[in-house]
Amino acid sequence: MSNKRRLWQIFGPVLCAFILLIIVFLIPWERTFSKDSIFQAANSQTTTVFKGVKMKQEAYEDGYVPFYGSSELSRMDPLHPSVIAEKYKRNYRPFLLGGPGSQSLAQFVGMQGTSEQLKNRKAVVIISPQWFTKQGQNPQAFSLYYSPLQTTMFLLKAKNNKADRYAAQRLLDMPDIKAGIIKSGLKKIAAGKKLSSWDRFLLQGRRQMLANEDTFFSSFQLRDRVQKIRRRAKLLPDKYSVAALKKVADEQAEMHTNSNNLGIDNTFYRTRLSKKVLKKLKGSQRNFNYTQSPEYGDFQLMLNQFAKQHTNVLFIIPPINAKWAKYTGLSQSMYQESVAKMEKQLTSQGFENIADLSKDGAKKYFMQDTIHLGWNGWIAVDQAVKPFMALPNRKYNYDLNNYYYSKNWQNKTNVKKVDLSNKERLKDK
Repeated sequence: MSNKRRLWQIFGPVLCAFILLIIVFLIPWERTFSKDSIFQAANSQTTTVFKGVKMKQEAYEDGYVPFYGSSELSRMDPLHPSVIAEKYKRNYRPFLLGGPGSQSLAQFVGMQGTSEQLKNRKAVVIISPQWFTKQGQNPQAFSLYYSPLQTTMFLLKAKNNKADRYAAQRLLDMPDIKAGIIKSGLKKIAAGKKLSSWDRFLLQGRRQMLANEDTFFSSFQLRDRVQKIRRRAKLLPDKYSVAALKKVADEQAEMHTNSNNLGIDNTFYRTRLSKKVLKKLKGSQRNFNYTQSPEYGDFQLMLNQFAKQHTNVLFIIPPINAKWAKYTGLSQSMYQESVAKMEKQLTSQGFENIADLSKDGAKKYFMQDTIHLGWNGWIAVDQAVKPFMALPNRKYNYDLNNYYYSKNWQNKTNVKKVDLSNKERLKDK
């Protein structure tokens, strides 16, 4: 046997496998998902779905509406938006995007692959004031949601403007951005430099590989909540009425919060708030401050993305459980100041659809635990979402201001409360 033939027998299969792998990952692959798979993904809240693109694109084209948020979306009691939409056959279905730690920067990256699908469409954002800490985006949490695929998409569309330079620098601040074409591309954009033709070639190849990976694997490891949603829906009255829903909410909440005097779900209280933990947490939040944070700059990135897409957005600002705030010493005046700052950033740029629930934390059964919306809280959310979704779609133009990326704004205090009472926030103007 010749040496050439012997070498081919040894290395030939490896070379063929390598060539096949390149073909599989570099040639665009098409796939469509079943309606059942998309419904499952819309309520799954897995990081695979969050970081992916293809499934979200199909969902939005089919009438799903993104609900951007964090851990409150996981509190799936019978009044949850997904359950109400299922029960009453709404003309939209929520696509839940977020989990613990999915703050503005992670959400911004996760929006990059669906800009075309959300042009002149609608979206809902549940803002967590707890994101607005001195640190801002938690780096460890960002790791869970970081999408290299959507970061390459951002880079290939990036321009030399304040928003893209700011986004690139913020991404470079995160530990997940390691050496390679993505990091070098981000460095160039952050410095106001153009990507070279070679940079773009490498990024396009990287994007295609990641897109194929997304197409193949995005439906794997979905969290199946479909039956859970349908079981919860059976608890709701057949005919929609706020009074009837409130009756269900009160009954369910009373049943699930009877182990404590803080209005907290029994399971959460039992598993997360032992006597030892409770003792440590008393007065522990007296120095918390949500008014000064880099999160305001990251939040502006989300607003910039919505503006580019002309997306009509409803912003919901939840409260904190008032009994819990009193126990931990969290300042309600500080909380309201942070809300005023968020609303100023929104309304001054044309985002006027705001459901401010921030003062409702003392209402009975409004919260499910310490900081997350629950039974009656979800009814209040639906009373904002329902009329918002009834509005016809049209192109929304916003008046963005780069000032909101500045350190001056991020650290600004004593922002005056915006008067929302005179704004026809949910009417088509």
